[in-house]
Amino acid sequence: MPSNAVLRLRQQRLAQSTRPFLARGSRAIRCQLCLLPTRNCLCGHITSQSATSRFCLVMFDTEPLKPSNTGRLIADILPDTQAFMWSRTEVDPALLAAIADPSRQAYVVFPASFVTPPRQVFTELPANSKPPLFIMLDGTWNEARKMFRKSPYLDQLPVFSLDVSAKSDYILRESPRADQHCTVEVAAALLEKTGDIQASHNMTELFTLFRTRYLAGKPHHPVHQLTANVEGSL
Repeated sequence: MPSNAVLRLRQQRLAQSTRPFLARGSRAIRCQLCLLPTRNCLCGHITSQSATSRFCLVMFDTEPLKPSNTGRLIADILPDTQAFMWSRTEVDPALLAAIADPSRQAYVVFPASFVTPPRQVFTELPANSKPPLFIMLDGTWNEARKMFRKSPYLDQLPVFSLDVSAKSDYILRESPRADQHCTVEVAAALLEKTGDIQASHNMTELFTLFRTRYLAGKPHHPVHQLTANVEGSL
């Protein structure tokens, strides 16, 4: 059985598919846990961590199937991460239960510029607040905006807006803007902001290694060519 919520969701999504999902590089023989080519497997470098913050991934359609998905790295580091498929109307009862958990304050993580008053927007955790449940809308930028606009069960929750102005290091997919960050980059920044420093550090290190090994699996990418040259010289 897959070891985290995103991998379990992946298995559910595969079971629902009427035809095989063919991601880029689908001919590669992949580890079924980290989804990298087996020669670049990441699994031996994953160290789980505890944190006060908790994450809930709401994933768009085929997102759990994509080897380039980084939400999976959040669940690798924080085993209590939850993951659900997005639906506008058919909402998983477990997602509603997570949102309603009285021991935590749920926040939808999204840029403040897309929020319409009087919805609350936070950029810091309020003093003496409950531990946060950060709801991450995981998909492409256009998919995330659709989820934000068309999820009525999330409309009553406050938004947590994170100012991450630095250029993103995520280069596995094209993004409309250089300052748009992938899911795991945002999660690591949230952990740092809320004081879960070690978990943030572990998550950032895993993402850096994941990115390098993912690119090393692309035959025409310079990282792959450099790796091949090093191996050939040994």
